[in-house]
Amino acid sequence: MALKDFQIKHYRSVKDIWLKLNPVNVFVGPNGCGKSNLYRALYLMSTIASGQFARSIGEEGGMDSSLWCGAYSKKDPISMTLSVKVDELQYDLECGYVSGDYRTGYAEMGRVLVHGAGNTIFRNDVEIKSEKLFRLKNGSRSMLLKRKGMEVSVRDVVEKQNSDYSMRVAPNESIFTGVRDPLKFPELSMLRLELLNWRFYHHFRTDKSSPLRRPQIAVRTDIMAHDGSDFVSALATIIEYGDAPKLFKALKDAFPESELQIGLSNAGLKLRMTMPGLQRPLDAHELSDGTLQYLCLLAAIFSKTPPSLLAINEPETSIHPSLYEPLARLLATASETTQIWLTTHSTDLANYMEEYCGYPPQELKKVKGETKLVGVGLGGYRDDDDDYDSEEGDDE
Repeated sequence: MALKDFQIKHYRSVKDIWLKLNPVNVFVGPNGCGKSNLYRALYLMSTIASGQFARSIGEEGGMDSSLWCGAYSKKDPISMTLSVKVDELQYDLECGYVSGDYRTGYAEMGRVLVHGAGNTIFRNDVEIKSEKLFRLKNGSRSMLLKRKGMEVSVRDVVEKQNSDYSMRVAPNESIFTGVRDPLKFPELSMLRLELLNWRFYHHFRTDKSSPLRRPQIAVRTDIMAHDGSDFVSALATIIEYGDAPKLFKALKDAFPESELQIGLSNAGLKLRMTMPGLQRPLDAHELSDGTLQYLCLLAAIFSKTPPSLLAINEPETSIHPSLYEPLARLLATASETTQIWLTTHSTDLANYMEEYCGYPPQELKKVKGETKLVGVGLGGYRDDDDDYDSEEGDDE
């Protein structure tokens, strides 16, 4: 299955963006333009299927942090919407603050939050307002699932009727967590499995106390952890059970005349690497930050179990610009079996990706605090507004 469309509304610096996606998607722009917000929104969509959506919202600051940070009009609902089209399925989710004693009002310059005397301590939690699942075919769509608040109706293909699943799920989690029968609800099950198969890599710790620099447990690891903490086990699994020749070829491409050694010690799996001109191999705790970062990327890209979608946020962190071209070649190879989502500050890396993958990067800008695609406005029309924001700093 392939992700064809992704729409984000009222999330952080994103007021409304509709992305038409390719097998390879590269988003490039300066600090603070909102690249990481697109990545985080895609990650949130994946957590809907795993039952971790509410926790993920909470970990990034709750709804206060997740909602659109600009002004609202009186017609705008104070809620966030995520929508995906995967092959012939479309899934829409709208979420916002918990209902009850927590009330929302409006002011001329934006939103005003009014706290009732009996306000719940979970007022910053998320509440699912609505969910919809459609089957798309021949220019039309048919409803397979509809949720409004706690009222849930799902099309049962066995009974050939809509089944009532109200009150089967928590108000802060998706219907995916409560309806999992693949025989009665095959499309829902297929989409859930697809979202679970997406993989995300955002940050690999390379400081001196990082777990990447210590011996690791000797256990077969088909899928590397999101933080790379088991990358040595993942590399060993690729060498023993996966495509070792391609892995070593990619290593030589990035680090000519170098060799990777993984051995079993009393402390666990230990990684060592020989470098040209050095008289002895270097242990993991001696390698540079950039070398460790690149080895993690190798473990992610050559995974024994490839994902349907691989999302990597700012992989150029710590690595030398000389590695951008080999990395682009790596991702081009991965794109033969996996859809790629890449965010980067580096125009050089983005250009290499276009050269080897054939898809031009999508440039992001910030206009009056709002993340936008350069050359594209709301709904896909041409946007010639050059009123760029020039703030520097971390993505919002």
